[in-house]
Amino acid sequence: MTAGITLMDRTSATTAEHELAALQREHGRLLFALLLRLSDGDRQRAEDLVQETLVRAWQHPEALRADDFDSVRPWLLTVARRLAIDARRARQARPAEVGDAVLENAPVCADHAERAAAALDVREAVKTLTPEHREVLVLVYFQGASVAEAAAALGIPPGTVKSRAYYALRALRRVLPGYAADLR
Repeated sequence: MTAGITLMDRTSATTAEHELAALQREHGRLLFALLLRLSDGDRQRAEDLVQETLVRAWQHPEALRADDFDSVRPWLLTVARRLAIDARRARQARPAEVGDAVLENAPVCADHAERAAAALDVREAVKTLTPEHREVLVLVYFQGASVAEAAAALGIPPGTVKSRAYYALRALRRVLPGYAADLR
């Protein structure tokens, strides 16, 4: 307390503190039990809400001394319930917080520049293939044709399509050593 507070101010502050302590003793357990249920069992949040309820009681002593009701309990319970509702709404309005451990395990996506560079590398590598291998590779891998469809389109047996696709991929692995894992 500052030196400018008079004896009267000290007495009223002490009286308010005693009244607040009496409220805590008389209604604290009931408030905590209610707020614990409204906080889905989160003890820390319930304790914080009990404190906030008592702070509101301290801020509004006129409500506690009103002659309209015999007990302050309904007023306290109403304030506590509204605080719990506000806290729940605030939590739902905010996005969930993410810890560092979650971010470390998140998959890293390649950026557009890397993807474009890889596409250019693959395009240049495909140009080095023989025309027969390139035709099979384009039909099967880039256009999504089945082995039977590629065989019918090229007029060759399905076994030849499989063989050319195998050797085309093998040649690409040699030309693109950094992409070998992607070509398997």
